[in-house]
Amino acid sequence: MNRITKSKEMPVYLFHQGTNAHAWELLGAHRQLNGKTNFCTWAPHAAAISVVGDFNGWDAAANPMTRLNEQGLWGATVELTHDYDCYKYQITTANGRTLYKADPFAFHTQTPPENASKIYRLAGYRWHDAEWMTERAAQDARSLPVNIYELHIGSWRRNADGNYYSYLQLAEELPTYLTEMGYTHVELLPPTEHPYDGSWGYQVTGYYAPSSRYGTPHDFMALVDALHEAGIGVIMDWVPAHFPKDEFGLYEYDGACCYEYSDPAKWEHKDWGTRVFDFGRTEVQSFLTSSANFWAHTYHIDGIRVDAVASMLYLDYGRQEGEWRPNINGGRENLEAVAFLRKLNSAVLSEHPGFLMIAEESTAWPLVTRPPEIGGLGFNFKWNMGWMNDMLRYVSLDPLFRKGNHNCITFSFYYAFSENFILPISHDEVVHGKCSLINKMPGEYEMKFDGLRLFLAYMFAHPGKKLLFMGSEFGQFIEWNYKQGLDWLLLDYDMHKKMLGFTKTLNNLYKDTPALWQIDYSWDGFQWISSEDNANSVIAFRRIDRDGKEIIAIFNFTPNSFDEYRIGVPEEGSYKVILDTSLERFGGTTLEKHPAYKTKKKPMHGFEQSIGLKLSGLSALYLEKPAKKLTKSKQKALKAEKKVEAKIETEKEVKKGQPKKVKDDKSKEVKAPAKSAVAKKETDKKVKKADKKPAVSNKKKK
Repeated sequence: MNRITKSKEMPVYLFHQGTNAHAWELLGAHRQLNGKTNFCTWAPHAAAISVVGDFNGWDAAANPMTRLNEQGLWGATVELTHDYDCYKYQITTANGRTLYKADPFAFHTQTPPENASKIYRLAGYRWHDAEWMTERAAQDARSLPVNIYELHIGSWRRNADGNYYSYLQLAEELPTYLTEMGYTHVELLPPTEHPYDGSWGYQVTGYYAPSSRYGTPHDFMALVDALHEAGIGVIMDWVPAHFPKDEFGLYEYDGACCYEYSDPAKWEHKDWGTRVFDFGRTEVQSFLTSSANFWAHTYHIDGIRVDAVASMLYLDYGRQEGEWRPNINGGRENLEAVAFLRKLNSAVLSEHPGFLMIAEESTAWPLVTRPPEIGGLGFNFKWNMGWMNDMLRYVSLDPLFRKGNHNCITFSFYYAFSENFILPISHDEVVHGKCSLINKMPGEYEMKFDGLRLFLAYMFAHPGKKLLFMGSEFGQFIEWNYKQGLDWLLLDYDMHKKMLGFTKTLNNLYKDTPALWQIDYSWDGFQWISSEDNANSVIAFRRIDRDGKEIIAIFNFTPNSFDEYRIGVPEEGSYKVILDTSLERFGGTTLEKHPAYKTKKKPMHGFEQSIGLKLSGLSALYLEKPAKKLTKSKQKALKAEKKVEAKIETEKEVKKGQPKKVKDDKSKEVKAPAKSAVAKKETDKKVKKADKKPAVSNKKKK
């Protein structure tokens, strides 16, 4: 690419306007079938640039780039290249320094610690998920079950020699595991290329490249494809807030601040040692929006969890007094970042119906999941960090002290419907001395498992979608360590095996019970029964679906058991236990399920009826009221009634098809006139249409 052709004029214009959401088609390295490769990069402050790589012996004189416009696009065409050739841009800065930079738009890279970009053609992979993508586009996840398994690719499992599982190995094992366990989605810690393992992927150097640690871009496509065929949605963590200061990366890309702010009051997160993207720069807006769109478009990703949104929204984030300046309105909001997030969400969601844009936003910023038109940020989901902090603090307390902290398990309901929340128990909560989830539970060995089952049951009954970090499902005791696989050997031990079985049961019960997810974001799907029994640390509430069917959930957060704990219920009759976390098969002590509980006319909690429950210590119950069974006589009468109705309808249809008879003025019967040609055509069309098979595919769902 030595000049801007007519076909590239509009993409170039949009890139500089900040509205090119497909900038990867313009910039980067694009190898043609004839062996030529077009290179294009944006470096407005550079004095000169050359493409150096395996194809020219890393000789800067061989392939100099041409400056294509005043805004800083550079281009070159290299004649003889090969797939997987390594390359970099040799940039001469305005003050004469020489830099060697990886391509910001590279599709593939060397495996760290090496850091050159690689030529790679993305075309050629044959997808098998057309049905999945079509169905996704027609769905609204807000009224669907969403149960996310958060996973770090490098430490879910490891090979016997300690090496990483590849994308292809994961494609063989992960879909089966997630399907059997009842998860609906998997969320991958950033799969984008990053130099340092210890960053877990959050210090990104390759915003368009899946990490080469685990395989090629086509291998990553195969993983996503396999998950889709198994019915599992794929979400990825994505980091638009900041980037690391590695010399080969985006850091002062052309010798000056290019992708980052040039203002010292904005340009750096000192706590993280990273640079902050310049959200007000139009080319940076195109770069980031295109990156998010690229993963949805090229890799069929189903959702993006946007990392560290709070750090983008506030000018004083991580800064002391005197280290930041107010905005033009005198506030601490980063107005440029706010505008960018709205633009980002609008661009991605408009192009990809059914896509999930999830904000990790840890403050009380209003309207995060509301449309930009009404002042919102335009995300469709937000992590509920308040709920997470309250609950993890609460379950870590000795049960004796829980009654004084009862608001921790009730306060979240005051704001539960203010946003479209996801309840996260993420990687951040089981590392760096915070203890694994099971080790947050007080007490001895068995008591910890009781507490974990209770907590998960509470989490799954609480309004909002769910996310759980890997290893928590079977009670891994040690903190997560990115350097090794999970402790799968624990499943040889009875309590861990039973814990896994409980999580599987809970996940599948959640999926099969619309009351637990269909109305997550409205008071219509929730009602308190009892919220104020802090003396016993017991709460109870109703979850209701669109058909009025409901689940009653009761939670006892102390080790004290009750032979009869009475709660009010809305209807007379029997209530069946569909989940008891204290069952022996889950690791508890209750040997059998409780019989159905019959109501008594004892008013309680605002209801005329109530039931007395056998409630074990540190346990949860889910109850449902089965539909009334009809007697044999009523069934027979209903059947006969339906037969009569069907007969009447048949007779009506027959009469409709008969020619009408009319009488003339002389009371003589006259045949109805023949149908017009137009009417006949319409009738014929209807007949032909009726003869067609229903528009339902017989293809087995994947």
